[in-house]
Amino acid sequence: MENRKPVLGFIGLGVMGNPISSRFLAAGYPVIGYDVSPSAMDSFSAAGGQGAESALEVANSASIVFTSLPSIAVFRQVIAGAGGLIDGSAVKVVVDLSTVGGTATMEVAGALQGRNIELVDAPVSGGAAGARAGTLAVMIAGSTEAVERVMPILQILGKTFRVGDQAGHGQLMKLLNNMLSSTALAVTAEAYVAGTRAGLDPQTMMDVFNAGSGRNNATSDKFPKHVLPGTFDFGFPISSVCKDIGLAIEECQAFGVPMWLGGQARQIWQAAATQGGATDDLTSIVNIMERWSSDRE
Repeated sequence: MENRKPVLGFIGLGVMGNPISSRFLAAGYPVIGYDVSPSAMDSFSAAGGQGAESALEVANSASIVFTSLPSIAVFRQVIAGAGGLIDGSAVKVVVDLSTVGGTATMEVAGALQGRNIELVDAPVSGGAAGARAGTLAVMIAGSTEAVERVMPILQILGKTFRVGDQAGHGQLMKLLNNMLSSTALAVTAEAYVAGTRAGLDPQTMMDVFNAGSGRNNATSDKFPKHVLPGTFDFGFPISSVCKDIGLAIEECQAFGVPMWLGGQARQIWQAAATQGGATDDLTSIVNIMERWSSDRE
C-alpha cells in the first residue's frame, strides 16, 4: 500500500513562507495555508497549495502546522490568541520558523502544552534565496518526540541543527547568529567606504578580504552579490535587522553579558533605520555609511 504523506499546514506565506511552503509542495506534501495578504495566497495557490480562510481552518485540517510570522505580536495572536492555532481540532505540533525571541516562544509553548499541542522552535537562517535553494540552516529545539516527528520535513529545507530540548533555545541560537551577521556587515560596510574613498578598487578589496583573515559572510556573499552590482536586493529590510539584534541584546543581557560590541552594532542599525532606511534592504547600509562619511578636503 502506498505510504501517503500527511497534510501540512502553513501560516505566513510571505518572503520566507512562500518558498518554504513551495519546497514542501515540491517534495510531495499536500499543504493547506493561510496569509492575510491576497497576493501571497495567490502565489501559494499557483504553486499547488490549498488556500484556507483562516488560521483556525488550517489548525482544524492539519496535525502539523508551520508558521513563518513577521512580529512577536502576530506570533502570539496567530498561535495562542482567540481563534488561533491553539483552538484547532487537528493540530498536534506547531513548528515555528519565525524569529521572535525566547520569551515569547516559551510563553506560547506553555499555552500550547495546556491544550496538548507541542511547539517545535525552529528558526531558520539563509534568507529567501536559501529557502528557494533548500540550503537554510534550521536551528531546532523541542521535545524529542515532537522533533523526531517533524525532522524529515525540516530536512527538506537544508541543514538541521538540534540545539536543545527547550523551546527558546532555537530562538537564542538564531539571534546570536543574526547578531554576528549584522555586526560583520556593518563593519565591512565601514571598511568598504573607507577603502573606496581612499581609491582602492572595490572588487580587489573583496578579493583580498576573502583570501585573508577579514573574510566573513558579508565579504564572501552579500557584497559580491548585492553591493558591488549595485542591486542591494538581499531581501531583508533594515527594520528586521533592528528587531533581531534588539532581541539578541536583550536576551544576552538577561544572562548578565554586557554586550558592548553588540550594543554598538545595534545603535548603528537603529540610526540607519531612523534616518530613513527602515524599509531599505540591509545591504543598503553601505549607502547610509556613505552619507555619514564626511567629504575629504
